[in-house]
Amino acid sequence: MIAFVKGTVDCVDENYAVIDSGGIGYKIFMSPFSLSSLKTGDNVKIHTFLKVAEDLFDLYGFLSVEELKMFKMIISVSGAGPKAGLSVLSSMRPSEFALAVVTDDYKSITKAVGVGPKLAQKIALELKDKLKNEDLFPQETSVVSASAAPHGATNSSEAVSALCVLGYSQSEAVRAVSQLSKDLSTEDTIKEALKILALR
Repeated sequence: MIAFVKGTVDCVDENYAVIDSGGIGYKIFMSPFSLSSLKTGDNVKIHTFLKVAEDLFDLYGFLSVEELKMFKMIISVSGAGPKAGLSVLSSMRPSEFALAVVTDDYKSITKAVGVGPKLAQKIALELKDKLKNEDLFPQETSVVSASAAPHGATNSSEAVSALCVLGYSQSEAVRAVSQLSKDLSTEDTIKEALKILALR
């Protein structure tokens, strides 16, 4: 698995960039938004995801870990391939995408080129369920310490876990959630916390 590629931008094409790393040119597919920020000769670090199939060996790149996690979540949905993942990344920030998922705002997801209403609804539905599945949360973030969150705030704990899955650090998630009422549902807590984090 190639976690990242660090090197010099050799060239930028319509849907990929070639990164020269130690004399090897890595062809990395990226979103138009990410590609627009790259210039030939720049020294960069690209977080990557390797897609392997019978006759396929493609590398996808992202400028942040947050984008990479969002991409992985999108392509985990049946029918949503890498092209759809990159398209969504070009039309929405990770925080905006997460907010659309938890609020069932699938219409916002359809702004991505090539993502129709049916696929957008499927993405929102399946990822919303995943965010509520505690088995997907890392062990160290599945429980918030009593000193970090309101006592007995189960919803707050689940919200922090969901935010960590979306790529935020535990400290960022706890800080945002702690500003909200513990009487909110898990969904509303995530929704409001994302609004706070989007203003960082």
